[in-house]
Amino acid sequence: MAVPLTSYSATELARRIRKKELGPVEVMRAHLDAIERLNAAVNAMCTVTAEQALHSAHFAERAINEGRPVGPLHGVPIGIKDVTATAGVRTTYGSPLYADHVPADDDEIVIRLKRAGAIVLGKTNTPEFASGGNTVNEVFGATRNPWDLSRSAAGSTGGGAAALACGMIALAQGTDFGGSLRIPGAFCGVVGIRPTPGLAPPDDVKQPWDFGSVQGPMGRTAEDCALGLDAMRGWTLYSPISVAPPWPSAHEAVMEARDLRGKRIAYVADIAGIGVDPEIDRACRAATNKLRECGAAIEEIAFDLADGREAYNILRGEWYVSRYFADLDATEKFGPNVRGNIRAGLKLGIRDIARAEDKRRRHWERWLTFFERFDLLATPTTAVLPFVLEDNYPKEIAGRRLESYIDWAAPTFLVSLVALPAVSVPAGLSAAGLPIGLQLVGRRLAEPEILTAAKFVQQMVPVGRPGILDSNV
Repeated sequence: MAVPLTSYSATELARRIRKKELGPVEVMRAHLDAIERLNAAVNAMCTVTAEQALHSAHFAERAINEGRPVGPLHGVPIGIKDVTATAGVRTTYGSPLYADHVPADDDEIVIRLKRAGAIVLGKTNTPEFASGGNTVNEVFGATRNPWDLSRSAAGSTGGGAAALACGMIALAQGTDFGGSLRIPGAFCGVVGIRPTPGLAPPDDVKQPWDFGSVQGPMGRTAEDCALGLDAMRGWTLYSPISVAPPWPSAHEAVMEARDLRGKRIAYVADIAGIGVDPEIDRACRAATNKLRECGAAIEEIAFDLADGREAYNILRGEWYVSRYFADLDATEKFGPNVRGNIRAGLKLGIRDIARAEDKRRRHWERWLTFFERFDLLATPTTAVLPFVLEDNYPKEIAGRRLESYIDWAAPTFLVSLVALPAVSVPAGLSAAGLPIGLQLVGRRLAEPEILTAAKFVQQMVPVGRPGILDSNV
């Protein structure tokens, strides 16, 4: 039985296209067929640019046939999150206020991906202004989890994660503030990485010094994330926090790695003090321990970052007030997630912000001490399994009530608090067949290191693919 083109990794597609074993047009048509068959049920792709994508695919095919130089993503179909501007393609931010908005120019991240040869197949769904852990908005509705259509794909890059899991695209671009690439990756059984702030171009020029929200890739494999990251990363004049990586290629480093000998990895079941579903803890602990077979030294330790939750929530409020500063007099026009965060920010005083910054400094010092002993931290990406679609967020974890709507994302946002890179990689399935994600955290600019560890997790603990791909949906 022939292997569907939509099941190939982005790395494999790019390789076969360069070797003329596959043509960009047939690759694009296969992914458009997957969208035609599955998107009505999943609602991951909110805008599909079939005509433009096929036109670009024909152009890409001519380039290959004529022997012209091509980029590392030549002919690979990608999805762009619907908060990222795409020239001539509707970009709604998941908001009725921008339902008909068509930007004149591409954001820099899109320019870089196109320059690498990627072909934009459309926009992926997101909650309004990427605010929320469940991908639902008034413009396009809800994105469903391909592993169980009654469950959430999480947010805010839920459309990208679900589209990847379904084979509608081979790579996804997204953003991550509190976990928006990592949590959907965990819920949908794909890989999502939050890069070091400054490594990729910023997602919004309103906050040029912002370390909170970053752009990054999502793929079905760690190697694909590395390939996407190579296309995105690099210094830019337009960001005052821009950094150039100390490594030439994350993809080459990940592809060439043969083991994890010499790597010291600490496993922590609950860094956030909110509890964790026992199924998730068992799967993540087992996956981490499997890395011993790859040569890594594994140690389970206590590393409690729970006292950083208040600091993150304060700085999150400040971030929202800053980002929407020009619209503070019209706060009521936003949906409940954005509106609630702005209101919380407006209640803050300078002492609150100073206290949060002091706590962040203390956490940074604790991480520096941690990295004197270990190379990587392994911990569950989420404390809960994918929740039902109708819930905006989970209300409890392992029977314990949560204090706020954002607390369930603490395992990821506590990493964002100190601007470290982290990846979520599939680490197993629950008894009900739902994906479980393991988060791997490294030093600043250690993306090749964490992606290499993620590669070996995928090799040791393959999770397969969602059943929707074998259904008659």
